[in-house]
Amino acid sequence: MAVGSANPGSWTSENPGIDTNLRGASAAYAHDTAGTRSPVVWASGSHGVILRSMDHGTNWTRLAVTGGEALDFRAIRAFDARKAYVMSSGDGDLSRIYKTMDGGMNWKLQYQDKRPGFFLDALVCASEKDCFALSDPVEGKFLLLRNVDGEHWSELPRDNMPAALANEGAFAASGTSLALCGSDDIYIGTGGPSARVFHSADRGRTWSVADTPILSGKASFGIFSVNCSGSSVIAVGGDYKNVNRSDRVAAYSRDAGKTWKLATQQPNGFRSGLALAAGRLLVAVGPNGEDVSADQGVTWTHSGSLNLNAIVALDGQNVWAVGAGSATALFGRERRAGVR
Repeated sequence: MAVGSANPGSWTSENPGIDTNLRGASAAYAHDTAGTRSPVVWASGSHGVILRSMDHGTNWTRLAVTGGEALDFRAIRAFDARKAYVMSSGDGDLSRIYKTMDGGMNWKLQYQDKRPGFFLDALVCASEKDCFALSDPVEGKFLLLRNVDGEHWSELPRDNMPAALANEGAFAASGTSLALCGSDDIYIGTGGPSARVFHSADRGRTWSVADTPILSGKASFGIFSVNCSGSSVIAVGGDYKNVNRSDRVAAYSRDAGKTWKLATQQPNGFRSGLALAAGRLLVAVGPNGEDVSADQGVTWTHSGSLNLNAIVALDGQNVWAVGAGSATALFGRERRAGVR
């Protein structure tokens, strides 16, 4: 399930043979007793599946949350070989956040909520003690949770959050409809009646919102993944019910989300995940293939035809992607994969 930095455009794929649809991916560095640093990769998906690889994606160990066999884990965020959060999506208390401190042997439930409308879509972390999670609107406004101690999640005040439109929501297809950029900026991509981007420049105290030209107007339309670097913000999405539709799939902003333009050369269809790889190369993944952009989202070039949902880059050098039917993919470097 990896994507390497070499040879952009070359994809290989493996299927570990697990009954799951992988939608979450995360990577971090682990240190051995000699102090050598190496990547550790985590993945998550439907049917309660959580996977971890200690050898750059060659072999995978299956992990489990006790009592979580039916949960749909749409996002995972790891910090080393032992510590990680995993987020499930679903109505009410089916949306949960768990944490492990021992490499996935044990998981502690940290948050769930039974309020109508509560549905977790995305999870981002700057560090183990600096995380945000996004829910669909509750009582008319999007809801953000924050963790500042590694243990407890609390709801951010929403007095300055613009109201959601009727039937507006975020998508949990890859757990990346929420982005944290730099020390203060938060972006939320939405869909349904309008494809909008909410922006806070002060970590959720105040907000603005802007329309984008990405496909909107139906429940299956909108923004599915947001990526940011400085004042440049990229959004991808489209229509998840018509994955081959390639108009109004990608847009970009150069002024921190205030104004948006459509990509002049669009990706090859609906895209649910987005990551920034080496050399400022953007990689977008979706059910009908993958695309890359070397100009911060202005033009996209088709690079593969795998069925992938989510993608993660570690320091921009090593990139891993996961997809349907537990498929795993490698970009630019051949690697064999399996689960033990």
